[in-house]
Order: sequence, then structure tokens, then C-alpha cells
Amino acid sequence: MNETTTAQAPPAPRARRGSGAIKGMQKIGRSLQLPVAALPAAGVMVRLGQPDVFGKDGLGWSKAAEVFGNAGNALIGALPLLFCVGVAIGYAKKSDGSTAFAALAGYLVFGKVLEAFPNDVTGKPTDPGVLGGIVVGLVTAVLWQKYHRTKLPDWLGFFSGRRLIPILMSFAGLLLAVAFGLMWGPIGNGLNSFAEWLSSNGAVGSGIYGVINRLLIPFGMHMLLNTYGWFQFGSYTDATGHEVHGDIARFLAGDPSAGMWMTGFFPIMMFALPAAGLAIAHCARPERRKAVTGMMVSIGLTALVTGVTEPLEFSFMFIAPVLYGIHALLTGLSMFVTMALGVKAGFTFSAGLFDYALNWSHATRPWLIIPIGLCFAALYYVVFRFVITRFDLPTPGREPEDTLVEAADKN
Repeated sequence: MNETTTAQAPPAPRARRGSGAIKGMQKIGRSLQLPVAALPAAGVMVRLGQPDVFGKDGLGWSKAAEVFGNAGNALIGALPLLFCVGVAIGYAKKSDGSTAFAALAGYLVFGKVLEAFPNDVTGKPTDPGVLGGIVVGLVTAVLWQKYHRTKLPDWLGFFSGRRLIPILMSFAGLLLAVAFGLMWGPIGNGLNSFAEWLSSNGAVGSGIYGVINRLLIPFGMHMLLNTYGWFQFGSYTDATGHEVHGDIARFLAGDPSAGMWMTGFFPIMMFALPAAGLAIAHCARPERRKAVTGMMVSIGLTALVTGVTEPLEFSFMFIAPVLYGIHALLTGLSMFVTMALGVKAGFTFSAGLFDYALNWSHATRPWLIIPIGLCFAALYYVVFRFVITRFDLPTPGREPEDTLVEAADKN
């Protein structure tokens, strides 16, 4: 008996060492899978609802375009809330419907209070995006775990237990909104000025933009750069004398210099990220490989066809941040390479196959995107697979089993 106990003892310290910050990030990553599951459908519906597909400039099915567009935008527009509720449910142990209700209450307060903190540049309410939703969801999960069994005095007994959490989250949402509101303004203004500097640096500026764009996605602030680059930067007067502004409008109007803020995303979204998903699937444990492969094929096709990459990126963004850092750098490299080679392409929604094909006639040397994309696909697959296996990263399908629980069960 003593020998058996001694033989089983060593695994416990290893499990404890892995149960700190890294294990917490892994748990956050797993909790993100629920809201991520809604994104592929959202991306497809939004793209079908574009004017050049089902709309007036495509098949002419205006009502169908409106229906599909509204359906997809309902999910995309509520992305922070979806992540808030999904993280709260996924992160809290043994959570139930009261966890989601508390997260909803907290986020509604959070979003409304942020209206009191308008952005100095746009005048719109401060919007921390998905990061805000994740933070509110995490706070909800922590408060639920700690206080959902709290007993109040008899005269407040109605508010004991699970009914207490929405009350706590109402005040927590207020405090979090004030904190975000005070901090987000200076950060956002700095980013807007930085975007203006990038526009004057050609391929190098485009590459830097690609890196920063990807790094800002977890914080929900990438649209500050996109707003300037896609809708404000530069001007072009078309053959009819109509002046347009922004990379997207100038590209569609026939400006040969447009596309520096868009082109480099095509090789990444159509080729590289699906290859990264394939590498993640191949690195999964044998018993999980089939399930992970199915998920990665689904969200990889979404990235390829529609250019919606959040489902794939969020699958490793938080549980393996080193991979996301590599992804950001390689995105910048793609932006630099396409601009240096004189490739110019654009989109109305995102850098997927739909926009690539539909906007071919406006592009400059668009055929080069295919060989460039295939090179980046090979690079992503090799790098992702090497880094995952070399550093034993807990990507989907490789999450460590809880050896403490197993040891306890054996004893």
C-alpha cells in the first residue's frame, strides 16, 4: 500500500504547477468556444446580404439581401455580448442559467454607462469591443462562484444565493465601465494619430498596420485603424468628377493607388489561417483529433470564403498567445510583400474568396495573391506545427487533463 501511494504521489505537484496563470488562460480559451460557434453562420449571412451578392448590384434580390444582412449583423453587432455571456457560462464551475442572466445584467449596465464617455475623435461612446465583453464575463463567473450560495439576513432572504449575483454585477458593470471609459479615450486618440503616420510609409507602413491590426483585435480597438484607412485616408476623383475618400471607396472607384490597407489580408485570410487551423488539428491528441479537425475545417472554410477569421483566431488567441504573436507578425509580412510586389486588391466586407472574385476587375495583379497565399499557407502550417509541438502549447485538442482529479479518483 505504501509503495502504491508513493508511486502515485509525483503527478500532483506537476498538476499544481500547471494550475496557475497558464491554466487560467486555457480555461478562458475553452470558454470562448461557445460564442465562437455562432460566428461562421454570421459571416456567411453577412456576405450574402452584401449589395454585390444578393443585393441590387448582384442578383437583385434586395429583400433577401436585407434579410440575410440583418440576420448576420445581429450576431456580429452583438459580438461583445455573446462573448460576455459565453465566457461567464464557460468559465464558472457548475454554472446555470443564473450565470448568463447576471452576465447580461452586468453588460447592459456596462454598455449604457460607457455612453457617458464619448470618444474625443468620433464623438461616439467608448467601445472596448470583445475585450470588454470578456472582462465582464470573467467578473461575472468569479462573483458567481464566490457568492451564489451566500445567505443574507432573513429580511433580505429573497436576494440570497443566485439572486444576489445580478445585483452585484450591476454595480460591477458600472465600475468596469468607468474604468474603461477613463482609460480608453487617450489610448484611442493615440492610435488614430499613429494611423495617420502609417499612411505615409508605403509598404513598410502597410506591414506595420497589419501587425498592429491583428494585435488590437483582442482589445476590440482595431476598428480605430480600419476607420481611418478604409474610410478616410486619401482622396480620388473618378471620371464623373465625384470625389471619394478611404481605401475601400477609392479602390471601387478605380483608384490604382488604393488597396494598401486591404491587399495583404487576402493571403492570410484565404490561405494562411486555414492552414494554421489544419496544423492545430494535426497536433491534437488522437482521441480529440476528429472533433478538432471538424471544427477547424468549418471555421477554416469560413475564413477562406467570407474572410471572417475571428472564429479561428479566437481558438488560439488566449490559450496560446505566442502563436497569435507570430500570426500578427506574419500578417504584417504579407501586407509588406503584397505592396512591395505592386499587388492591389480590395473588398467591401472582408478579404475572403467572395470579395476576391467579385472585385477582380478592379484589382492590380490579383493573380499574384494565389501564389503568395500558398507560400504563406505552407509557412503558417510549418511554423504553427513546430511551435505547438516544440513548446507543448495547449491548443484545441491538446488541453492537459486534470491529473489531480485522476489521482484523487484512484485514491
